Amino acid sequence: MNEILQKTERTRLRRAHKRGAFDRQTVNAILDAQPLCHIAYVIEGSPIAMPSVQWREGNHVYWHASSAGRGIRAVSEQDVCLTVSILDGMVLARSAMHHSVNYRSAMIFGRPRVIEDADVKKEKLGNLIDVLYPGRNAILRPMTDQELKATAVVSMPIEEASAKIRSGGPVDDEEDYRLAIWAGVLPVTTSVGAPVSDPRNTDGVSPPDHAIHFKLG
Repeated sequence: MNEILQKTERTRLRRAHKRGAFDRQTVNAILDAQPLCHIAYVIEGSPIAMPSVQWREGNHVYWHASSAGRGIRAVSEQDVCLTVSILDGMVLARSAMHHSVNYRSAMIFGRPRVIEDADVKKEKLGNLIDVLYPGRNAILRPMTDQELKATAVVSMPIEEASAKIRSGGPVDDEEDYRLAIWAGVLPVTTSVGAPVSDPRNTDGVSPPDHAIHFKLG
């Protein structure tokens, strides 16, 4: 069942209401399609948006950071906003006013929690690897205690969230459709190239299937 998330003052759309989506399935699909995110904090009175890699497990979103980073020190003291955006196309109209972009975006608000339990943290970091590259965590060198200590894992429930999506062609003023000006969409996609092997790989090591067949979303 596709749950509808409750609208709040932080998630409701002030403009372009028809582009908004508040169902969990749409929000989850955007998170699953793009691991790169930005987390916005206010630190020492200044707004800061930090990039990170996020992954979703059920109704929670996770991200990692340096244990010594200032963002980690701030998360337990305030709500944050995590944003994921995907560019799908450049929209060229017959007037400058109506140029736009096609995109999918999701914003999640909440109070994050830093995972303190070492075993749980190790499990979540392994899940991060396997979400991106299924089966890879099992073949890696085990994480050292120092690596685990240096890495923080943050969890936040996906409860206060919304998506905003634009698709389709330009929407011009009716009288402008008579103008001899090209209009349309330049589709934008993220492509993954063939694996480039590290020159220091040991002899006989070939790219695994999760590298050869890697894809986003």
